[in-house]
Order: sequence, then C-alpha cells, then structure tokens
Amino acid sequence: MRLALGAFLLVAMNGFAAEPALRFSIPDSWAMPVVQIERGRPTQGILHDLMASLATQVGNPAEFHVLARARVQAAMDHKEIDVRCYVAQPWLPNPSGDYIWSIPLFVQRDLLVSHKRHPLPVIPGELPIQPIGTVLSYTYPSLQPLFDSRQLIRDDARNQEQVLQKLWAGRYRYAVSNQWTLDWFNQTLPPDQQLHGVAVLQEQAVGCVIRNDPALPVQRVLRTLLRMKMSGEIDDIIGLYTGHRPTESAPQSYGAP
Repeated sequence: MRLALGAFLLVAMNGFAAEPALRFSIPDSWAMPVVQIERGRPTQGILHDLMASLATQVGNPAEFHVLARARVQAAMDHKEIDVRCYVAQPWLPNPSGDYIWSIPLFVQRDLLVSHKRHPLPVIPGELPIQPIGTVLSYTYPSLQPLFDSRQLIRDDARNQEQVLQKLWAGRYRYAVSNQWTLDWFNQTLPPDQQLHGVAVLQEQAVGCVIRNDPALPVQRVLRTLLRMKMSGEIDDIIGLYTGHRPTESAPQSYGAP
C-alpha cells in the first residue's frame, strides 16, 4: 500500500513539475510600489506579488523576464513571454498577435506633480515653455499635443522613481507620476518636503493580457484573476504596499477616458 501511495505521489509531483512556466514581463521602467528589481530580478511589489500568486493558484511556476519597456510587446509577439500585466488596450491599439484580456484589475491615475501645493488644479496648456519630468518610452496622451508644439519638453528618466527624484532635486518644476509611486515616494519624506499632485492627467483601467496559445492555461489564468479581484486579494496586495486599499473600482471598460 505504501509503495502504491508513493508511486501515486511521485506521478503527481512529476505532473506538476512538468507544467510549463508562465512567463511574465517586467518592464525595467517600473519602480516601487509596482515592483522592485534587484540584480535584474523582481523581488517584491504589487505586480510581483500578484504574478507570483496568480502562477501558484493556476498551478504553473512563475518565470519573470525583466525587459526594456519598448521591447515588451515585441517579446510577446515573438512568444518569448506569455502574460503582460498592468496594461490597457488603448496602449496597444494594433497588437500583431492573438491575445485575450482579463477584466480590469486596477485604476492607474496619472498626475502632474510639483514641489508646491496649488489651490486650484494646474492646467498644463497654460504653463509657459519648460521641461516636464517623464519616463523614457512612456506615452502621455493628454500632454502629447503640448510636446508636439514644444510648449512642454520631455525630460526622460529611466523609471518613475528617478523622475520623482529629479523633481525633488529641483531639476524641473513639474513631472508626471502615477498615484501609487507618488504615495510610495512621499512615505520617506517629512511632510514639508513631500511632492504634491496638482492635476489629474488621466485615469485608466488596466489589467493583464495573455497570449491565446493552446499550450497555455489561458482560461485558468483568466478565471484566477477574476477570483483574485472579486475576493479582494488584489486590493489587499495594493493596501499592503500603499497603506490603504483602493477606494475606487476599476472601470469596466478599457475605453479611453
């Protein structure tokens, strides 16, 4: 009986080990609390924890690929990665492959950020010619006409944290940041030195996209993400890093705001 049970467990373990890894993309432009990258590997953060939990619940090992953001979509098109998270459909208007989207999982709120508080929201179109802190290869639809006219000039940094560091050091008067990164950055600063959001530039529903490949457990991934969202697990992960759970629900459409 023990031999039979041992043989059964060995077969079951070998079956699990044979499951292919789910290969996740990690853009190297991400910063905490989204993800922390050390020696080329993600170690913690909202997206790291979400991906690791997703793979565990699906039953496949997780494999993380840290890539330059401009290379992520090409890697997916070439089947080098399987799942891309923290992305919205308008960011990928013409994907060349066959993909399936999850439900919206988060709301990304992009802010215009300054050293100084402003009594009223800043209107970017009314700013004089000046540099604005941005992340290399990121797109900012609401600011693009101002970049095109050279009223505002992009000052790119490698990731979001570096953008805020340069703003705090006085390299420019304004920068663009998402709400999570701004809150994380401010946690290390005394109140009188913190940065402030002075205008909401865009709010965007974001989720995950998976290659529609018969070799991948596509439906298990989608069902697991739905369960993680509905159970509150994803909001709990966000709260762990930001100090508060989201108060808003992700819009049920990926349409541009």
